[in-house]
Amino acid sequence: MGNEKQLAEHLMKHLGGSRNIQSLTHCMTRLRIQTADADQVELKAIKNLDGVMGVVEDETLQIILGPGTVTKVCNHLSEMMDREIGKNDTDGQEDDPFAGLAQQTKQDLKQKNSTPFKMFLRRIASIFIPLIPAIVASGLIAGITNIIVRLGVDEKATIITILSTIGWGLFTYLGVFVGINTAKEFGGTPALGGAAGILIINPSIENISLFGEQLSPGTGGLIGVMLAAVFIAWMEKQVRKIVPTSLDIIVTPTISLLITGFVTYLVLQPIGGWISQWITDGLTSLLDMGGAVAGAVLAGTFLPLVVTGLHQGLTPIHMELINSTGVDALLPILAMGGCGQVGAAFAIYLKTKDQKLKKVIKGGLPVGILGIGEPLIYGVTLPLGRPFLTACLGAAVGGVVQAIFDVATIAIGVSGLPLTFLVLADQIVYYLFGLALAYLFGFLFTYWFGFREEMTKAFK
Repeated sequence: MGNEKQLAEHLMKHLGGSRNIQSLTHCMTRLRIQTADADQVELKAIKNLDGVMGVVEDETLQIILGPGTVTKVCNHLSEMMDREIGKNDTDGQEDDPFAGLAQQTKQDLKQKNSTPFKMFLRRIASIFIPLIPAIVASGLIAGITNIIVRLGVDEKATIITILSTIGWGLFTYLGVFVGINTAKEFGGTPALGGAAGILIINPSIENISLFGEQLSPGTGGLIGVMLAAVFIAWMEKQVRKIVPTSLDIIVTPTISLLITGFVTYLVLQPIGGWISQWITDGLTSLLDMGGAVAGAVLAGTFLPLVVTGLHQGLTPIHMELINSTGVDALLPILAMGGCGQVGAAFAIYLKTKDQKLKKVIKGGLPVGILGIGEPLIYGVTLPLGRPFLTACLGAAVGGVVQAIFDVATIAIGVSGLPLTFLVLADQIVYYLFGLALAYLFGFLFTYWFGFREEMTKAFK
């Protein structure tokens, strides 16, 4: 039996069985599970499973398994659910009018305690998390192609044209995917959300002039797309209330799209453009005026955002920077967070005598260097406490370098060493210098005063 299948079976048992799993998804490192009854989940047992790097208790239970493993485990769990749900998925439910009432009450209280800002970021994250693999792959291909051209290969060569088409294709039509996911998140029809995205990016809108102004394709960027998709999801619900059921399939989507089209061009796209410009100007001014201090603060405080899983909510901001300025000066700074983790983990590995901790670090370091920091966060530094803070300090040093030299990327992707391919060619040396300093100071701060052997009790 494979390790992933065995881990999936243990997880299924400690999650309360398939009947207790309402939804199951995953991102690059996390298994995200919505349970029917949280009291049936054996959290302590899950945290102690070999292969589980950490657990985040939120509106959805997030189990950190690491890249690659999480996909296989999720597939095994899905297969197990398919086998078991048909047998007893509804056993006893009809006889118990109070089934799920306690859990629903808990979720209602939890929702009340969630701030609007956190709820907003969670929704944004839910829109972009499914797109991350495609964004990372496309960005990396585009970055490598850019470097090949900089090395002297003719940019009109057939192979370069093919690579550019593969790499930049997703970003050209990203608005469609974002529209689909946004509509889905807000209870609308995904296809109509995609149509709302097309309203923003369609090249034909350059032939439209309103109030003496010619419309421009892409104005408002992904923010405009999300506004249009949210509106069409709302409009669909309103129209469906008054349309006869027999005509719903024809009338509802037609009226929803028609009204959304006019509202988008008259209101939503201009608002999206204003918000996008405000975000871009604000961040650019912050980095220009704050310089090294801004770089240190942004890099040093990024890891706490990763802990909550809300960092994916920043994706549209990165995309707006690229759409508006052609480059993203924020990503290299935030990327230093993972680099500080790597340095801290190296220091702990050299100082500790705890073999279990060494094993966890050996498993997390390779992916940490490749830009996936969550295994090290949840498996090493966060449980130990102080090393998490010293890793943030190391990240702050790297952030200073990125801000001073105005390092920027041409696309978004994973951080760490792979981000090198996305950095502007004449800034690669500066990026690597900042990355090395984040490694070094994350190591030094942790080695000097961030770790003591008695901290390993967290792993006993």
